[in-house]
Amino acid sequence: MRSTVLGLALAALTVLALLAGGTHPAAGTTRSAPPWPAPTDLSERAGAAGLRNVWGERLAEHVHTHLTVLDGDQPVTVPANVGHSDRERFAAQLHTHDTSGILHVESPTRDTFTLGQFFDEWGVPLSAWHVGGLRGELTVWVDGRRFLGDPRSIELTNRREIVLDVTTIGEVPRLPALFDWPPQYR
Repeated sequence: MRSTVLGLALAALTVLALLAGGTHPAAGTTRSAPPWPAPTDLSERAGAAGLRNVWGERLAEHVHTHLTVLDGDQPVTVPANVGHSDRERFAAQLHTHDTSGILHVESPTRDTFTLGQFFDEWGVPLSAWHVGGLRGELTVWVDGRRFLGDPRSIELTNRREIVLDVTTIGEVPRLPALFDWPPQYR
């Protein structure tokens, strides 16, 4: 009887944890509120995302996607050097160089890279219900249109624009202005 009660209590706690925002975060990830810094363990984080160091390799694919993360109407900085370090001669196939929100796919092979891989590499949990430790309702836009699927599955293609907006439940999310691509990306 005692084991049945204990089992039911554990099941209830699991359900509550899932309702509160998903499963326990993987090692190296954070459920805190932003800002979320770039990870310092580049190789480990890249490996967690299914990526590897391609520094100095000839590129077969070179595309750029822009990511905007909003906490309501407050922008969240996508940090520089997620998956990249000149000093360490490290460049994962998917990385950032600066805080513009531009995600760089630079790969010696043509593959499909996803937003979920970038968040795994960054160490920030992402699901259809949350971004990191932000609480509220997640609205996703891809190229100016509402996206209703799992944001982790969004493919990173050239000049794609992705917006993740976490608002207070019941608040009407607003699509921000389109990203003004710098001339070198046009």
